[in-house]
Amino acid sequence: MDAHRTFQVDLAGLVDLLSHHLYASPRVYVRELLQNAVDAITARRLREPGAPGSVELDTAGDGLRVTDSGVGLTEAQVHELLATIGRSSKRDDLGFARHEFLGQFGIGLLSCFLVAREIVVLTRAAGHAAVRWTGYDDGRYLVEKVDGEHPVGTTVTLLPRPGAKIWFAPATVLELARLYGDQLPVEVTVDGTPTTGPVVSAPWEVTSTRAWTAYAERTMGLTPFDVIPLSVPEAGLTGAAFVMPQPLNPAQRGGHRVYLKHMLLAESAEGLLPEWAFFARCVVDTSELRPTASREALYEDGLLDSTREALGDQLRGWLVRLARTDPRRLGEFLHVHHLGVKALALHDDVMLDLVASWWPMETNVGRMTLREFHERHGVIRYSATTDQFRQLAGIAAAQDLALVNAGYTYDAEIIERWAQVERDVRIERLDPTDLATRFETVDPATEVGLRGFTVAAQRALDRLGCEVVLRAFDPSTVPALYLIDRETTFRQELRATREKADPVWSDVLAALDDRRADTRPQLVLNHRNALVRRITVLPTADLVELAVEALYGQALLLGYHPIRPADAALLNRSFLGLLDRAVPTDPEAGP
Repeated sequence: MDAHRTFQVDLAGLVDLLSHHLYASPRVYVRELLQNAVDAITARRLREPGAPGSVELDTAGDGLRVTDSGVGLTEAQVHELLATIGRSSKRDDLGFARHEFLGQFGIGLLSCFLVAREIVVLTRAAGHAAVRWTGYDDGRYLVEKVDGEHPVGTTVTLLPRPGAKIWFAPATVLELARLYGDQLPVEVTVDGTPTTGPVVSAPWEVTSTRAWTAYAERTMGLTPFDVIPLSVPEAGLTGAAFVMPQPLNPAQRGGHRVYLKHMLLAESAEGLLPEWAFFARCVVDTSELRPTASREALYEDGLLDSTREALGDQLRGWLVRLARTDPRRLGEFLHVHHLGVKALALHDDVMLDLVASWWPMETNVGRMTLREFHERHGVIRYSATTDQFRQLAGIAAAQDLALVNAGYTYDAEIIERWAQVERDVRIERLDPTDLATRFETVDPATEVGLRGFTVAAQRALDRLGCEVVLRAFDPSTVPALYLIDRETTFRQELRATREKADPVWSDVLAALDDRRADTRPQLVLNHRNALVRRITVLPTADLVELAVEALYGQALLLGYHPIRPADAALLNRSFLGLLDRAVPTDPEAGP
């Protein structure tokens, strides 16, 4: 039997892979150095509660020197932890629970190779001699004992790689130290300048809206619409959600400022809130949520799922409280962020009731909520598209039918779902052809007298597959309506697509085209309209055809229907034909 063999590892290649391809930006090297320093101080204070706690960053010289008053490492720990990729100095090797520390991975020091060609770690643990570990970006390292007196703690020195000196500039280091470490519970200085303190400190332990608003104004440059305190004990999470004062794109996932035990983890972490809560941005500190290996995002696991759900419940509760205590304020919020709330209403009964009770929809009898519409008019009739609503609103009102415009995002789905939840709510989607059943027929004697007109009118539109119908309806100012049902619209679109598709797809679409179910669209002429009545008594058939074609074109345009090439040709022909009849051949002869 063959003996087991070990993997052959290209150490230099592995260092390059981890340091240059795991992290999104070289700037994270400062975060990793601060993390290691704070963890070392935490470890020492667990043994010595009164031990000093400070981190000093010094940019004097060619590189950067970071000194902490932490626990330090012994020579054995240096060999085991610093020289072994993937080994964590935060595990129980040091005799402490992992929970106390910021770091979750032993590869953090490798991020320094993003900017350094050489890393020198001088460290001493209490009761042990000082040890120097020198690592090179080609994968080599050297460990040696150091004589002389050295304080307990660690100093990390980075020597920059060519082209990376910009990352060691004093202003850059100070900016990064403030970015990642401004909330740390230990004193951090860069060339003697403090980077922590109350000036930009987040008010983690308080629920004061004023304090959080001031923090948002300082750090985010905006005054939030409102502040929602957040707390999820299971995740050790505290913080606040800021409701944005301006509309945001629902399709763009919001980024949140996430701290891990007061160390900045990410400025724009995704996935902390449910997708529907796009109107909020969070600043939180957590002790239990896990970071990814690069420590630039949150790790997707069961705890993050339950935290996301809990935070969603807290935002939902804020909306419900607002509806109960401050309807005017809720209206202002909905005006800005109605899309997010409506999206939530599609699967949340509480939010569905909030939308039905507080969000005013467009109707042909004025803006009103669904609940108000139901109380006034009983059945909720709605048009599925805004174009249909524009076409039918005035005519439906004349027939004493109240109509809701459900053509805006989520509105039709909300109406249908509300009817499922509220058993006493009846809804009816108003199809244009349904409206025609409410029109009055012309009396038989008049219809017989207009037989010649209807024949000529039908002959004009036969080539377009449209049926001419004579009816009487209000308002009398509307001369004609073009009505087409949903099935016919679908088949027309299907056939138009077939004409543009390749032969294979054309055959597939042909299988879906049931010509036996064909119904023709209708041009409904309004006999109550004075112009239509004048057209019905025109002396010649060709003039009747031109006038009916013109009414057909106008009905298409006013109903926001698509214009096919044949329709465009008809519009052009009828316009020029009527213009030719109106303008005399001899201008001096007059009309």
